[in-house]
Amino acid sequence: MNKRGKGAVLITGASRGLGRAMAMEIAARGYSVWAGVRTSEAGSEIEAEAQRRSLVVRTVTLDVTDDGSVKAACQAIQASEGSLYGLVNNAGMTGRAFFEDYPEDVIRRIFEVNLFGVMRVTRHALPLIRANQGGRIVNISSIGGRIGSNSVTPYVASKFGLEGFSESLALELHPFGIRVSVVSPGIIRTDIWKESSRILPQARNPDSPYHQYFWRMEPYAEKLLDSSRLTPEDVARKVAEVLGHRRPALRYVVGRRAALVAFLRKHLPDRLFDAVYFGQIRRLMMETGKGR
Repeated sequence: MNKRGKGAVLITGASRGLGRAMAMEIAARGYSVWAGVRTSEAGSEIEAEAQRRSLVVRTVTLDVTDDGSVKAACQAIQASEGSLYGLVNNAGMTGRAFFEDYPEDVIRRIFEVNLFGVMRVTRHALPLIRANQGGRIVNISSIGGRIGSNSVTPYVASKFGLEGFSESLALELHPFGIRVSVVSPGIIRTDIWKESSRILPQARNPDSPYHQYFWRMEPYAEKLLDSSRLTPEDVARKVAEVLGHRRPALRYVVGRRAALVAFLRKHLPDRLFDAVYFGQIRRLMMETGKGR
């Protein structure tokens, strides 16, 4: 472990939003933070913010979809730190449209970032964590990794995959004292959901057989987003707690609404949950009204 603090932690997707909040919170807790960013401009911004907060956050250029980039980032950390205590796989992407309207390349890109990118970074980081003689891997999932949702089917599928990967990896790494946890937030008011570009052009095509159903649901999606009280800082605090926990659990849900839905999914019979939760979605989708 790094003698200057609690150890080094690499955070992917740290340019903004949730990743940046985690970088600040984890640095404030005494870890040596390496924030993975896509551009030097983003790196300068996050370092300046850390300086304003009297924190130290170092940045490293990291594209989770590029094996060479991931390898170079891990080599830079090894040269500076010698080992790695924690890895937070946060980088992610999404889009909104009904599944048949998704272009193949967008589906592949979502999986490349949300699942294969996590695997890629983890594989390169593991030798550094083993060198630390134990550590933590925290994978940022979503309540969508436990419960299906319309309009984000590839995203949900990638997060379901992340859940299985994390559970299996936890078994394999147990002998090395490396603990794996999955943190699943509810809806967070971050850029990943607020950007207008998240709605794919295909969803705006009036000739799509799904057009009217998508746009009947979109106001409710916006309402859920706007009414959410869950912030990036809430999730960042939970991730920091998991990193410092002596015996962290495999799964954590963050946010009251997400915790309630997860509880109901776990304890209600499938038929009843389907009628109560998914039944409401189906009813909203079938309401009369104009699509865009």
